[in-house]
Amino acid sequence: MRLGAVEAGGTKFVCAIGNEHGDIFERISFPTTTPTETLEQVINFLQGKNLDAIGIGSFGPIDVNMKSDTYGYVMNTPKLAWKNYDVLGHMKEHFSVPIAFDTDVNAAALGEATWGAAKGLDSCIYMTVGTGIGVGAIVEGKLLHGMSHPEMGHILLKPHHTDSFKGVCPYHGNCLEGMASGPAIEKRWNQKGAQLQTNEEVWELEAYYLAQALMNYVLILAPKKLIIGGGVMKQAQLFPLVSRQLTGLLQGYVSENQYFYGDLSTYIVPPALGDNAGVCGALALAKESLVQG
Repeated sequence: MRLGAVEAGGTKFVCAIGNEHGDIFERISFPTTTPTETLEQVINFLQGKNLDAIGIGSFGPIDVNMKSDTYGYVMNTPKLAWKNYDVLGHMKEHFSVPIAFDTDVNAAALGEATWGAAKGLDSCIYMTVGTGIGVGAIVEGKLLHGMSHPEMGHILLKPHHTDSFKGVCPYHGNCLEGMASGPAIEKRWNQKGAQLQTNEEVWELEAYYLAQALMNYVLILAPKKLIIGGGVMKQAQLFPLVSRQLTGLLQGYVSENQYFYGDLSTYIVPPALGDNAGVCGALALAKESLVQG
């Protein structure tokens, strides 16, 4: 198979050509500008590559309901130029092959389940912590959808008793994204996270909020693996802090088992695909579109 992949991020797009094994032969990235300008670059890269299918993992919110009149649209996004824009329709004007469309984090979850840290498992969570926070999930071997796609980056949190910060999310204030995203760290501490690496207080608080969210995901979805990527998680010291905080919050309520035990270092992990999780996930979406016919 020759597959096209599009990781459509709010800051940049990454496009690649690969195969059904997750091998990437060629890739390109460029800043996200207007839909017309950005998708023109996508189309120019993918055209003439003899593709069998294309997968798109997009920033959201998006419409993933195939029966909806706005299936394939970016919906109520703060990126106003993209609001209510028909991304899938635009792509279908230029390509006659199957095109799969889902969220960037659902794509990354599928990529990690196909070739990465959750390979061989029928459930996992993929969370990215960066400019925003998004979460994708695989449950019983399928990407999680309902009336829409999950928006687990916007669950409400209980503020730490020492934290008076009100959050940066314009919709919810002290939701996960509002309290623990990269912009939240920068606004709370008046410095970017990369400049705060040695400040233990910063990362203990960050771990507390991430662990709160993970506690909810564990109790609701019972995933067999928690995979966390994104720019903030480049602070490797966060992983043991998050594991310890999650253990403390759960208070032994979740019984140890073959997936969830000990210090949780094999349960809460970075993406095995690294920075390719999203684009490999888009390849996996393309592959799945062919397998499902």
